[in-house]
Amino acid sequence: MARGRNVGLVLALISAFAFGGSGVAAKPLISAGLEPLHVTWLRVAGAALVMLPVAWRHRRLLLRRPALLVGFGLLAVAGVQACYFAALSRIPVGVALLIEYLAPALVLGWVRFVQRKPVTRAAAVGVVLAVGGLACVVEVWSGLSFDPVGLALALGAACCQVGYFVLSDHGSDGEDAADPLGVIAYGLLIGAVLLTVVARPWEMDWPVLAGGADMAGTRVPAVLLLGWIVLVATVLAYLTGVLSVRRLSPQVAGVVACLEAVIATVLAWVLLGEHLTAPQIVGGVVVLAGAFIAQSASPKTERPDVEDVGEEAASGLSPELSPDGAVVGSPADRASSPGTGQGLSAGSRAD
Repeated sequence: MARGRNVGLVLALISAFAFGGSGVAAKPLISAGLEPLHVTWLRVAGAALVMLPVAWRHRRLLLRRPALLVGFGLLAVAGVQACYFAALSRIPVGVALLIEYLAPALVLGWVRFVQRKPVTRAAAVGVVLAVGGLACVVEVWSGLSFDPVGLALALGAACCQVGYFVLSDHGSDGEDAADPLGVIAYGLLIGAVLLTVVARPWEMDWPVLAGGADMAGTRVPAVLLLGWIVLVATVLAYLTGVLSVRRLSPQVAGVVACLEAVIATVLAWVLLGEHLTAPQIVGGVVVLAGAFIAQSASPKTERPDVEDVGEEAASGLSPELSPDGAVVGSPADRASSPGTGQGLSAGSRAD
């Protein structure tokens, strides 16, 4: 319904802004002496620590949805981050970013040819415009000398981004839908463990966090920047992102997520003094057009509003609602029909 799509669009925009704001906070920390991979580890590990009480509350998910949790942590958290930063060591940033954001096109392919579901024309047109606009935003022509390994790593980040969108969507399937808070909490915990092996945080220059970092001539406490990265650019970003996928669809949410690159570029212009060129401005407008067209696609399902079950809640039956407003079932229903644990798998993100 229109209301669910509008809410999903707002959540997707919040997620895009939160993810897009990670770079302007991370770059001063990197300039202050931290390695990019160490900043990534701090981001994921800090968010996992914040979500630890949530993980404990939803500990039954470990038994009900182990494949979903491992897949989300491996692909949507650790995979995207590790592949992207590894690609940056071999190819230009703009090229790596553009390849990573081929994910919406790959999502369309997954939905159409693997899940064998119809794809709306609006979503397809939105993907074409978004990818073309991104090529201008990142100025892909500024660095065309790269190696095949770097390309493969960037494509790996795009594939992991596909996993983020598809797994977020699969988490809402069935009457025994997985709570997005639990999925995100365990995804971050698993991602933090995997990134620890790659990042080796014991080699980090820890004293940098006790000082400050320069942001366009202004001295900002490093711990404040880290707090933004953890709480806003990770916890809030993942939460609103997963909820937006559940209210829209993987293909539509994926195109709207392309706004992350535009937002990151604009924030870098405003906060870091990095100037925008004419092609970047034009590309940003094209991405916005693509996102606007894609979001006009119909949502995947019709879900009842919370108000539709208000009378049942008032009568004492207290139906359980998934975060997107779907009725999971009353206590009596759950007692007589326990979940089977089927329907969610890792075969089903990113910023």
